[in-house]
Amino acid sequence: MAAGEQSNRFCADLREASVRAKTGKSLERFERSKRVLPGGVASGVRRAARPYPLFFTHGEGARVWDADGNEYLDYGLAWGPLMLGHRPPAVTAAIRAQLEKDLTFGAQHDLEYEVAERFTSIVPCADQVCFANSGTEIVQVALRLARAVTGRAKYLKFEGHYHGWDDSVLVSYKSSREELEAADGAPVGMAMGQRPDPIAVIAEWNNEASVRRAFERHPGAISAVICEPMLANNGCVEPAAGFLELLRKITSEQGALLIFDEVITGFRVALAGGQGRYGVTPDLATYAKAIGAGTALSALGGRREFMDYIADGRVVHAGSLNGNPISLAAARAALDYLAEPANEVYPRLERLGTRLREGLVAILRGAGHVVVTQGEPAVFQIAFRAEPARNYRETLTSDTQKYSDFALALLDEGVIVLPDGRWYTSAAHTEADIDATLAAAERAAGDV
Repeated sequence: MAAGEQSNRFCADLREASVRAKTGKSLERFERSKRVLPGGVASGVRRAARPYPLFFTHGEGARVWDADGNEYLDYGLAWGPLMLGHRPPAVTAAIRAQLEKDLTFGAQHDLEYEVAERFTSIVPCADQVCFANSGTEIVQVALRLARAVTGRAKYLKFEGHYHGWDDSVLVSYKSSREELEAADGAPVGMAMGQRPDPIAVIAEWNNEASVRRAFERHPGAISAVICEPMLANNGCVEPAAGFLELLRKITSEQGALLIFDEVITGFRVALAGGQGRYGVTPDLATYAKAIGAGTALSALGGRREFMDYIADGRVVHAGSLNGNPISLAAARAALDYLAEPANEVYPRLERLGTRLREGLVAILRGAGHVVVTQGEPAVFQIAFRAEPARNYRETLTSDTQKYSDFALALLDEGVIVLPDGRWYTSAAHTEADIDATLAAAERAAGDV
């Protein structure tokens, strides 16, 4: 190991020791959790936290506190749902008021149509909307609907795009370049126990030839193209100029539906989500995270001619907690807040997010690191590599160990970020928070 690498590892070890010294109660809880929870966590991705998953007691605005009483500025935001920050007053008040009425009915109530009316007034593709509880399940509704409308079984997805953990879509997501090249457009399973022969056809993001080749190989068999309008789950890779327009054109020509998975981008990169930000309207779009403001809620919006398949029962969509009043009370408050021009949520996110990402890159480059940023101000990626990625395969050139060390140093400085390089900003972050974050980054950058 070179002297510089030895020094970096020494710094990382010191940072880890410092975090461990401050978070003993989290470690105690983690050890206890491992006895009764697989891996000690409720969602497998949380195992990646260094030095171990922290346990939190409460949050407010852009800050969160752990079991040891340590305070952190939060840019993970529960992996994206906390668009308005922790415990936003409007949402908290709406939930509290609903709690005085009931938790759920398993039947109709006013919030269903009130939130649906607000949703359809915002989302370009949505004549109607149906509700569920997670991004994974609402994607399954969208794909089932596409199969019913077209009478075709297969669908096209892109390398690196995430559409939930169901067997049918958890393919070619975190695969290696070698696995993807060997598969040559066939789906690559991600874990043991998945059903064989998934119905996915795989293409490369921002690659027109790859999309056309997929349709040529499966003539008349592809029911839909599904994509994140920005590849948020793996690198925050924006669509190349004209690429979403290509998808809109080719799906129309081929008799397939275009589905935007807006679980991350919806109500985040713009009020109207990715389709508002990039100016391309899909046939169907799925939502979760920001719409629920921290509660369990997902939604499918689409054109009436397609949603009629659900309305008359040709496509089954069910769920005991679908449209539950707690989540919809939160959603109504959140959407009202986001849509109110006086709140200036999106101009502020544009300003603060841009200042944050540009400041981080300047600090890291000033410390001698090769680093890039890409994405949108409300959700962007910091990656240690020379050039912005154009697709998932190019994200694989990033130095993930170096980013992990940076994230650990930031944690020691009181800033929480996700382990994959993704940063979320919220309506609760302020100019002072950005100042404090950049100051922490200055101190952390020297230990990477």
